[in-house]
Amino acid sequence: MKPALGYRQPHYPKSWQALPNGEVIVKAIDQVLAPWWPKFFGYHLLKIGALSGYIDSSGCSIKHQMNLVERKRAGDIIADVDDLPFLEHSIDVCLLSHALEFSLDPHHVVREANRVLIPNGYLVITGFNPFSLAGLNKFIPYRKHNTPWNERFFSAMRVKDWLHLMGYEILVDEKVIHSSLSGKLSQGKIIQVWQKLASEFLPNLGSVYVLVAKKRVHPLTPIKPKWAIRPKFKQVEVPSMNSSHKIK
Repeated sequence: MKPALGYRQPHYPKSWQALPNGEVIVKAIDQVLAPWWPKFFGYHLLKIGALSGYIDSSGCSIKHQMNLVERKRAGDIIADVDDLPFLEHSIDVCLLSHALEFSLDPHHVVREANRVLIPNGYLVITGFNPFSLAGLNKFIPYRKHNTPWNERFFSAMRVKDWLHLMGYEILVDEKVIHSSLSGKLSQGKIIQVWQKLASEFLPNLGSVYVLVAKKRVHPLTPIKPKWAIRPKFKQVEVPSMNSSHKIK
């Protein structure tokens, strides 16, 4: 397995329109996350990356929602995604929508999100599935040099391994859009039937994965000190020198 650390700086897209069928992708992600936004609660929701800012979170009960972006782009906070300017355990929900594929060190990005997330907080991650029709574009000569096929894709299984090591519980692992995403997706009846059948019989081959994980922090049980370290000895009765003995 290749290390997650990249050898060159990826080119992060400014919006979903810069990706093939980006509007279809963000719509599918919104449909998966729609029933989960009302379940998130707290004070602060952080969307990391420009693409995360376009995810519809209007159904979330968290009022203070921030979008962190790199360089001078449309966002509330300008900072590096792998060096978040927040205190430890200060964010209730973190959203990383297609941020790992365009990060130099995606593993470190996940660790940074974990650092600022409170115990029992939620981490939402979306990305391209390398084991799908869209992932096959990386092997086609006239497509592998185009965005996003020229970047590294990380499977949901690998991302879940990172999360498990950090103590997360995976609540949602869903794949959507069974298509190569190379051409414009039509909404014809045949395509709709294919999407329905593929979702039922080939659920793991969706081109886009959506993960929802909860940060579990188990409290440490203090070990009571054992004060009585020395073993207890039973006294042996020894006759006194003044005691009388009968001589036969």
